[in-house]
Amino acid sequence: MNYETILYEVDNGILTITLNRPERLNAFNNEMRDEVIAALDAADADDDVKAIIFTGSGRAFCAAADLGGGGDTFNYKPKSDEIPRDGGGLLTLRIFECLKPVISACNGPAVGIGATMQCAMDIRLASDNAKYGFVFSKRGIVPEAASSWFLPRVVGISTALEWTFSGRIFNAEEALERGFVRTVYAPDELLPAARALAAEFCNETSAVSVAMARQMMWKMLGADHPMEAHQIDSRGVYFTGKSEDAKEGVKSFLEKRPARYPGKVSSDMPEFFPWWDERDFN
Repeated sequence: MNYETILYEVDNGILTITLNRPERLNAFNNEMRDEVIAALDAADADDDVKAIIFTGSGRAFCAAADLGGGGDTFNYKPKSDEIPRDGGGLLTLRIFECLKPVISACNGPAVGIGATMQCAMDIRLASDNAKYGFVFSKRGIVPEAASSWFLPRVVGISTALEWTFSGRIFNAEEALERGFVRTVYAPDELLPAARALAAEFCNETSAVSVAMARQMMWKMLGADHPMEAHQIDSRGVYFTGKSEDAKEGVKSFLEKRPARYPGKVSSDMPEFFPWWDERDFN
């Protein structure tokens, strides 16, 4: 696929998706939304992709929604009586369902959807040039991209409310102190650090195990009782335990050699996956 608003680059099993509208500070529009979702679809289908990094082109990560529409930017005009789905939410829900680990390498300002899209990513790294803003109260709208679900789970309810009530811009150090980002780096160290972390997820690990762990952890955030996790754990251990990956994991350990896992995310996920399809989220 030819992309107009992002760059799609795979190297040594790591896909880097670069938001690429630098002349607009990588402002988010419908085309970027559709292209990122398509890129995630392609990554999930490609067994050569083991992990995904998001970053931005130029000096910004993503400077919120493109406000080129002026005062009507958020005035959606539906073609039917149904309330239109939030575009940022379509993106974060797709990240939520992704089968590969997702790392944010935030290289600069990340405001609005630029911040909320990162809430659905697994690990967030930042340059010391990064700035964040959940600015919805200052635009007369509400938090979007399912961030009312993601953000309190990442930083806790009090911080999530403080940031969204005030709509203020804050720096990478505050994001680090509040637990939104894992580590802050000098600008030229950010992507190498993200790639080194992604490599840990790619090397000598079962891609099927990683995909399952990602889904199990995220899905269990909404569980009412640990019994739900126990049931999924039990099914997972049973089905993966008889897989070729499990055999290779034990053999490689006993033989003191690097593992060579044959399992493919595209074809070898456990037969009960995706278990959440048993529920209706429409």
